[in-house]
Amino acid sequence: MTMQARTGSKGDMTSRTQRPLRSAVVGMAVSIACLASPLAQAADDAGWEWMVEPYGWLPSISTDLERTQPPEGGLSTDTRFDDLVDKIDGVFLIHAEGQNEHWGVFTDFIYLGLADDHDRPRFRTETDLDMRLFELAAVWSPGEGRYRGLDVFAGLRYIDVDLTAQLNPENPQFNTTSIDAGDSFNDFMVGARYTWALSERWGLTLRGDGSFGDTEGTWNTSAEAAFRMKHGAWLFGYRYLSIELQTGDNNTDIRFHGPMVGYAFIF
Repeated sequence: MTMQARTGSKGDMTSRTQRPLRSAVVGMAVSIACLASPLAQAADDAGWEWMVEPYGWLPSISTDLERTQPPEGGLSTDTRFDDLVDKIDGVFLIHAEGQNEHWGVFTDFIYLGLADDHDRPRFRTETDLDMRLFELAAVWSPGEGRYRGLDVFAGLRYIDVDLTAQLNPENPQFNTTSIDAGDSFNDFMVGARYTWALSERWGLTLRGDGSFGDTEGTWNTSAEAAFRMKHGAWLFGYRYLSIELQTGDNNTDIRFHGPMVGYAFIF
């Protein structure tokens, strides 16, 4: 990842916010490719149950950019959900999973395109964030029954981030300054979740995991309630995700937290 200060214009940021969603399409294709083979093999295997879940996530987002070497300085934004609704450039989220009695696999893909601006004392900030997150993991269930009790999982978390922040001083004697941060990161992910069967149709799942490698660490927790139907399930929950990235003299910390809702097609 590289981050550098430079002079620029608002047109530079506009061109970034209008980038096509080709990265999201690529990520979706990777997810489908990873699932196509096991789904085909499991089609005739009654021991496997599969779930495909498109879902929505409405997070509040905080970003911090900081130089760790002189000259020190940083830029941070803190956007509540109420301020974010009109500033989403694009979003795509999907989760898919399969399990037999003791083993399983899941994948998750998230694309978020966000734009934000703030008026601050003596300058104005404009921030643009594009993030693609892909997870692929194997699951081990030591207990009896699918999607019940304790699950332990391990796998890959891939993160691709493009973050641009522009500072526009009110004083015309000062130049506009832009900070760009963007790169791809591969982490080893490990975590666990526990599912309680509250009734014949209702269930509750708590999940926690972390990943390490190219990033300085990512942390993810969620709570999700499921209402099971004949051929699917409604899912409602809350998720927190923290990503810390560092290269050279720069540190970037991005935090997401907010409610989720989705529908899982089960077959």
